[in-house]
Amino acid sequence: MSENTSKEIRSTLTPEGFIELSIATTKKPVPLEHEVLVKVEASPINPSDLGLLISFAADLDSLNTRGSGDNTLTSMRVHPALMGTMKSRLNQAMPVGNEGAGVIEASGSNSTTLIGKLVGVAGGAMYSQFRCVPAHNCLIMNDDTLATEAASSFVNPLTVLAFVETMRMENHHALLNTAAASNLGKMLIKVCMDDAIPLVNIVRTDEQVKTLKELGAEYVLNSSDQNFMRNLIEALTVTGATLGFDATGGGNDGKLAGQILAAMEVAANKKSKEYSRYGSDTYKQVYIYGGLDQSPTILNRSFGMQWGLGGWLLMPMIERIGMEKFQLMRDRVAKEIKTTFASQYSQTISFEEMLQPEIIKSYAKQATGEKYLVAPHK
Repeated sequence: MSENTSKEIRSTLTPEGFIELSIATTKKPVPLEHEVLVKVEASPINPSDLGLLISFAADLDSLNTRGSGDNTLTSMRVHPALMGTMKSRLNQAMPVGNEGAGVIEASGSNSTTLIGKLVGVAGGAMYSQFRCVPAHNCLIMNDDTLATEAASSFVNPLTVLAFVETMRMENHHALLNTAAASNLGKMLIKVCMDDAIPLVNIVRTDEQVKTLKELGAEYVLNSSDQNFMRNLIEALTVTGATLGFDATGGGNDGKLAGQILAAMEVAANKKSKEYSRYGSDTYKQVYIYGGLDQSPTILNRSFGMQWGLGGWLLMPMIERIGMEKFQLMRDRVAKEIKTTFASQYSQTISFEEMLQPEIIKSYAKQATGEKYLVAPHK
């Protein structure tokens, strides 16, 4: 590869109804006055990356790969009924990747002191060998931090801290989280332990219960357990959690969000002194922030009238939090990236490996404990 070129992953929706993944060779970018040039060394595959990379409309059984090396091209058919929802990206070779980490190789005139620094970056198009981003988008890491440690310094850590800020801003005092054995879930456990916030964790296996208990979590429930609802009511009664974050969107055959609200209502009524036909006067909220389970979300309304179910996104929440508090959150992440906000990966893969059908099917499952890290220069 020439010193003046860079490679990146691109995703294109064709008029024939296919998503094509390719490795594009581009001119190495040159930073503008307010920018820095980052040599990207590591970038995770997050669930939030999949919507653009392969979309949730792709038929993974149709995966086909031809070519090799930089000429690898992988295609997959889009379900015809869903083509209309993606017309705005037709024929656009879109770069992918929300976040990553690397060393600043060059800069514009405003940021020369940053050259040589390892930074975490959330700038989009991070499945690239080189990426120009505004200097203020970079999170400067301590000198002993590795790129593999800093790669996931934005999406999961800031989501966790924003959960806590949501709790405080909306006048709740304890939290509940699903898919709690994920990297994000483990970070939330550590933050809540450090900040003395009661937390109820929901997982799907006894092995995950054991793992989180060993991490120090006090309330860990297996949603597959036949006594799940009884255990959930008990944990919510003790903790007083009235705010839940659901990464599945459709867990327990689509019923999980409704089960959480129903258990919150039972827990609230245990403390109620008077009966009301409208249910308890305790407001209960569940936010869906992921789509690990594509089943419909089913509500069996047994939780009164004081409740809410909605979507939750990080960036709009950051706008609500404000830049001053957001900077404090960033500083905490950089300081605790090796401890509270440490991430684990099951595999580190190259661009070519990232386009192989079996690997695509693996990271598309979004399975707990199977997180992939992309090494652009591998």
